[in-house]
Amino acid sequence: MGNVVNRGSPPLLGAQIRAARALLRWSAEELALASALGANTVRRAEVTEGSTSLTTANDRAIRRALEAAGVEFIDENGGGAGVRLRKPSR
Repeated sequence: MGNVVNRGSPPLLGAQIRAARALLRWSAEELALASALGANTVRRAEVTEGSTSLTTANDRAIRRALEAAGVEFIDENGGGAGVRLRKPSR
């Protein structure tokens, strides 16, 4: 059960998932539905300090669901990993 995501994307942090949900005003259940995972899986990932113990497939599913909703994941770049909402395209 690895938690390393392919394509250069670092594993999600629990804080990133919590913050992304807050930006979208989604409940854990809404994220679970959008990512085709169980709500308990989402909740367990969110309470983790640092990297989650999500499988690679589950990490990707959450990332895809949040990105499809407009979230961008920000790499550490010396300032800590984070999230932001993508600017609406005009």
